[in-house]
Amino acid sequence: MLGIEDPWVVLAYVLCIISALLCLVWGAIKWNVDDTVDEPEDEIRHWAEEEDRVEEEL
Repeated sequence: MLGIEDPWVVLAYVLCIISALLCLVWGAIKWNVDDTVDEPEDEIRHWAEEEDRVEEEL
């Protein structure tokens, strides 16, 4: 088959092609999915207050 005698080499080629196709499918599925996680405002406010306190100590 295509001059390749070793079945392991053929398997490597086939698996590379399959993995590339799976990556394309995964990218098409996840194309416009919003993956941002909104932090609650209380956590952001607490983080900002902690940062201000540490800067004042310096």
